[in-house]
Amino acid sequence: MPDLSSRDPNWWRQAVVYQVYPRSFADADGDGLGDLKGITQRLTHLAALGVDALWLSPFYPSELADGGYDVADYRDVDPRLGTLDDFDAMVDEAHRLGLKVMVDIVPNHTSQQHVWFREALHAGPGSPARERYVFRDGKGAKGELPPTDWQSVFGGSAWRRVPDGQWYLHLFTPEQPDLNWDNEEVRADFRTTLRFWSDRGVDGFRVDVAHALAKDLSEPLRDLGEPELSAEDALPRFAPGTHPFYDRDEVHEIYRDWRKILDAYVPPRMAVAEAWVPGARRARYARPDELGQAFNFEYLQASWDAGELKQVIVDSLATARAAGAPATWVLSNHDVVRHASRLMLPPGTDDNAWLLSGGTSPTVDEPAGLRRARAATLLMLALPGSSYVYQGEELGLPEVAELPVEVLQDPVWQQTGHTSKGRDGCRVPLPWTTTGPSYGFGAGAAWLPQPARFASYAVEAQDGVEGSTLELYRRALRLRRKLLAGEELSWAEDSPPGVLAFARGDGWRCVANLSGTAVPLPPGEVLLSSAPLDDGRIGPDTTVWLA
Repeated sequence: MPDLSSRDPNWWRQAVVYQVYPRSFADADGDGLGDLKGITQRLTHLAALGVDALWLSPFYPSELADGGYDVADYRDVDPRLGTLDDFDAMVDEAHRLGLKVMVDIVPNHTSQQHVWFREALHAGPGSPARERYVFRDGKGAKGELPPTDWQSVFGGSAWRRVPDGQWYLHLFTPEQPDLNWDNEEVRADFRTTLRFWSDRGVDGFRVDVAHALAKDLSEPLRDLGEPELSAEDALPRFAPGTHPFYDRDEVHEIYRDWRKILDAYVPPRMAVAEAWVPGARRARYARPDELGQAFNFEYLQASWDAGELKQVIVDSLATARAAGAPATWVLSNHDVVRHASRLMLPPGTDDNAWLLSGGTSPTVDEPAGLRRARAATLLMLALPGSSYVYQGEELGLPEVAELPVEVLQDPVWQQTGHTSKGRDGCRVPLPWTTTGPSYGFGAGAAWLPQPARFASYAVEAQDGVEGSTLELYRRALRLRRKLLAGEELSWAEDSPPGVLAFARGDGWRCVANLSGTAVPLPPGEVLLSSAPLDDGRIGPDTTVWLA
């Protein structure tokens, strides 16, 4: 493995991290599914883009009940995606190109195919094997009712009954049984997993569902108090840190333990939490003696409104600073509608209803959506902290809302009784070329169909084309590296309504016009603009960087 000891240990504080969804990035063997060799072959694209790191969504052995987040073996590669040798080759090539590598770790649950769960089913009630998971007897005269009213994130009860009569907890799909983090064997196994990938040269970890590991499993288990109430909606019903299974105070003991392992490496391995909890509580996961960073979902969920966005930015910087952590910013990922489409939906739009309509109610003006997405990107990249970029947004890809229901893969579609379309629309494989059966993704058809309009978004269609979204990202990331100085931000006090304006170190200024009318361009040298300027004015949905 390469020697990383000379690398800056704080590289992640203001990094740009590119999320790779492996099944949809590049297919080297032509089976329609993205793989590790495909990623390795396309790493030059990321290096040319100018990102600092790539984060791989799960590539582990899995039956793909939840897009790979149902892990059957935490220390191996799914044979459909490659081998450990392929993984090592990918890491080596990434490091040769100056890219760091992060991997997803999924500690809340395993796959039902994991050797531990198979052993638990065979061993029976009261066995040590079942103590690794959350098994309980049911309610009712014959135990025929679930132990609690807890609901799955994907819909329906979070409990499933097994043939011997007991029930097991699954906060996600039934194929994803929850682990019992009160069990020392579980804790020890994940310590081994952290070391396994760190020893292979991995630079950091994204921690899935970081807020759900610790659960109050004392008897009797507590109900949330209302049938079909989601875990998030139930949070205000409980004092902070006392929810039966979300954001409990003792979860932080786990991450303090992990930090000791991550800090034993030179340089220390970084980590970022996926924790869907309010900002002040979420910042606890980002403390220096825990994971160091936590995703900022308030920013992702904010509408295209200057006042709302400014307040989110101010609050996010303050909570991160109080925790001794850098802020994080993200506009799209594998779980949400792509922002080139989402930012054009009227405030209050039900994303699922829009997806069920095939993107026709309301319709989205794709050129206008792309203009707004470009402006949002330049605004995000100018903020202090790290930015997480989702694959394909550098091409301006819209959501593929029109996927027919017969091709859907997301378990949400089945688990909600065909009432929620799920997340497949943001996971459609990338277009690399303007022609071919899958636009250069692979030699044949892709696992999800790509719309014909993807040809115009392809890398080949944008590479070297002045003004293209791909070239905008490349220029922005090159400039950003030169301009970065410190992690401070100062707001301009005289901005017109609907405009966000702030300065970073060394005179770098960002002006984002979120209003519907053009505004005067402030004095200074224009370094970059998300859209052409009109006679000294910044048009609607346009962001400008100035010196």
